[in-house]
Amino acid sequence: MSEKIANTSDTQANAAASATYQQWRLLKDALAGYGVVAGGMAVIVAVVMIFFYLLYVVYPLFVPATAQELKRYLVPQPQAGKTLLLATEEQNEVAARFTQSGQIIFFQLATGDVLKTLKIAIPDGVQITSFAQGSPLNDGIVAYGLSNGTAIVLRNQYKTTYPDNVRVITPAISYPLGEQAVVLDDSGAAINKIAVKSNSDGTVIVAQSADKLRVVSLAKEESLFADESALARTESVLTPSIANITQLLLEKEGNTLYVLSDDKLLSIVDLSDKASPVLVQALELVGQGQKITAASFLNGDLSLMIGDSSGHVAQWTKVRAANNKQAIQKIRDFKVADKPVLQIVAEQRRKGFITVDAAGDVGVYNSTAERELIKQPIGITPMDSIALSPRADAFLLQFNDGSLQYWQLQNEHPEVSFRSLWQQVWYESYPKPDYIWQSSASNNDFEPKYSLIPLVFGTLKAAFYAMLIATPLALLGAMYTAYFMAPPMRQYVKPAIELMGALPTVILGFLAGLWLAPFIEEHLSGLFAMLIIVPLGVMGFAFAWQYLPKSLQQKMPEGCEALLLVPVILVSAWLAFAISVPMEAWLFNGTLRDWFKNEWGIGYDQRNALVVGFAMGFAVIPSIFSIAEDAIFSVPKSLTVGSLALGATPWQTMSKVVLLTASPGIFSAVMIGLGRAVGETMIVLMATGNTPVMDVSIFQGLRTLAANIAVEMPESEVGSSHYRILFLTALVLFMFTFIFNTLAEVIRQRLREKYSSL
Repeated sequence: MSEKIANTSDTQANAAASATYQQWRLLKDALAGYGVVAGGMAVIVAVVMIFFYLLYVVYPLFVPATAQELKRYLVPQPQAGKTLLLATEEQNEVAARFTQSGQIIFFQLATGDVLKTLKIAIPDGVQITSFAQGSPLNDGIVAYGLSNGTAIVLRNQYKTTYPDNVRVITPAISYPLGEQAVVLDDSGAAINKIAVKSNSDGTVIVAQSADKLRVVSLAKEESLFADESALARTESVLTPSIANITQLLLEKEGNTLYVLSDDKLLSIVDLSDKASPVLVQALELVGQGQKITAASFLNGDLSLMIGDSSGHVAQWTKVRAANNKQAIQKIRDFKVADKPVLQIVAEQRRKGFITVDAAGDVGVYNSTAERELIKQPIGITPMDSIALSPRADAFLLQFNDGSLQYWQLQNEHPEVSFRSLWQQVWYESYPKPDYIWQSSASNNDFEPKYSLIPLVFGTLKAAFYAMLIATPLALLGAMYTAYFMAPPMRQYVKPAIELMGALPTVILGFLAGLWLAPFIEEHLSGLFAMLIIVPLGVMGFAFAWQYLPKSLQQKMPEGCEALLLVPVILVSAWLAFAISVPMEAWLFNGTLRDWFKNEWGIGYDQRNALVVGFAMGFAVIPSIFSIAEDAIFSVPKSLTVGSLALGATPWQTMSKVVLLTASPGIFSAVMIGLGRAVGETMIVLMATGNTPVMDVSIFQGLRTLAANIAVEMPESEVGSSHYRILFLTALVLFMFTFIFNTLAEVIRQRLREKYSSL
């Protein structure tokens, strides 16, 4: 009885322990389930947050520009005469008014309070007959043409100091050619039109007087024995002369002069040789019944912005013609208003400009993006003068009634538009519209080129060649390993291939750039020969294997025949490269690269898409192989055994049953490999020349979206257009992979539903 009671108690204890264990097991299962759900939700939240952060950085690119009036006041010292030029300094604190009487009035931009008044030294009885501004970036150079055939050149400057940590801007003027007027016309005839450019090498002045166009060059000559440099004077007169001149425009280097005359004609004068100027081209810029009403250089002086009486502004720039000579050509046109364009003022640091028309409207435009950013009605009173700040974040308007308006301008990213990002753009000095990515240069005159098409093209090109190499090798290898290979051999082959995926891509890129690229360049013909010799070697070995004695064939375990092909493939590859050099000399009279260049015009870049295809294909193969092999190996044995029992061969079973059943997994493997190839950075960064060119040739380089971000993000200014466009490329890459993965999942689910009944 006692033994029965003991057994009962043991049973109860075991039952209690089992119940406790089951409860603990259920608790762990529940915790694990919650952990998996939490981890999955965390991944989703992280991806969504990345998406919205990219949107947050990119959004300012598409915020429209705005203009807001800040202050209105009377013109400082109206008794000083008519305004010839309004100008502001960089900080938008001090402005200057150059007047017809030779006075320069500096005043507070925000209030109109006068800070300083200066007067240039004009001889008694001499009048100012013409005025011109040099390049705004050229330290504020201006020139006054006088009625006695002379000119005064001066520079307005702003000195910034910080006494007691308070910024103080002090205006001043200087005379780069001295306070004494420069004689331009010995006869004393009045200077009717004038243009000036000055730089560290000297000053060039072009003036029209007595119906003659005179060129005076004052070049600096350094002396070994004198502390100061002397000015070497060269002067000439253009022959034949140009009548009815309305405006002179001198480009920044002083080597090309543009002369507007008769309200419609443009004459281009070559001043490379200052002693003998040459008229090289003359053409009409406007149609019948129209006339030129405004003209200005765009930043960099490579383009002329011409406004006409019909309300259009056309951009004319020098392009290289078919005869390899430069000629000016119209590349775009803006419809500004229905009334004449009165003034055009270009931005000093970007390819933008501001216009004033007879309807009383101010327009802000960007030439590269071909955008009208702002169209702001100002008032019915005619405008007399306009000044745009150096940073293009403010402008100053003067009206004929003697009032000034100070406007703030919010225009952070004018060069970004759908056209500039995704369509062909005709850039300055280019012969035709094109897709170009070139985000920076060494000077401020540079026209940024932000076309994303070359980067998208490079991304797809690199992914295409990588998948072209990786997909057949990975899928065929997965088919053989999962279905035909002996299990003992499979347990070594599959982990070995998966171990390839653990190799750092930076190592693969390093090897591809420093070893593989030079090797392929030297043995290009051997590579193509290998595509022929290796298959022939394998087929020859297979043919010979049939005639070997059965006893010898049976010694090789079933499913391990691939081991015999390893030395065959190695020997065939070695043979292909061994005969490549004499074969090149015999068939192509040199190298295959030179033959491609001479016969087909196909150039060869050492780091090209072929190198990327091999290197990135090597990196993608493990991902595709592993997933596809698992999918094929997981096909139920009952399906394959049933197919074989019905008389199908192993290859028929593979193609008609196994591949169809495993197709969802195989498709997922390919799409995951494609996503890996599209997002790869280090291999394409190190194995290509990173040249954003659109060339389908496998022998040319490329630049991908991911590599472009890696290359240029460290050098971009935070918050700049370049910086935000790089984030836009990241967003494009994100959306690209998201859309592809979504489509892949939809197709995979449909394949699973279609073949689930097998």
